[in-house]
Amino acid sequence: MTKNVLLTGIGGQGTITASKLLTIGLMSAGYDVKMSEVHGMSQREGQVLTHLRYGDKVFSPVVPMGEADIIMGFEELEVLRNIDYLKEDGVVVLNTARFNPIGVLSGKDTYPENTKELIEARAGKVYSFDATAEAEKLGNPKVMNIILLGTIIKSMNLEDIDWDKIIEENVKPKFVDLNKKALRIGKSLI
Repeated sequence: MTKNVLLTGIGGQGTITASKLLTIGLMSAGYDVKMSEVHGMSQREGQVLTHLRYGDKVFSPVVPMGEADIIMGFEELEVLRNIDYLKEDGVVVLNTARFNPIGVLSGKDTYPENTKELIEARAGKVYSFDATAEAEKLGNPKVMNIILLGTIIKSMNLEDIDWDKIIEENVKPKFVDLNKKALRIGKSLI
């Protein structure tokens, strides 16, 4: 059975790093994994969207509309923009810290005040928390992505994978301990 995951945020939030670590971990566990990234001006607060599918045999990296088992949202508005990918009983893991995407910054888009409620109305289950604040408690807001990775690992029952080893092999040595702590915090939030 194929599982479908969508990771969405804006440039600079570490969406791609989290998706790559998730992919490496799933491959190390023997899953066939396909991943596809979409960068919309990702270096300028534009949309970043990663499709990730895993299972015994996966033929396409693109999550079909309405079939995402889980959406990991680094930013609420980006989750709302992509909510149609979520299946009826799908799960959303949501960072509640607000970041204005390029469309809002330019005045082209507006940020709905009830974004979280609109997401909750469409999702089977929503885990929401301020992952950015949790990262700031660790002294580095950039590990917000690893905190979110920990939440998705826990919510998808992927804890039997050696995530510490994945971090050790794929993160700069001076950030390994910090990233391990961030991962543990993320797991504890679910």
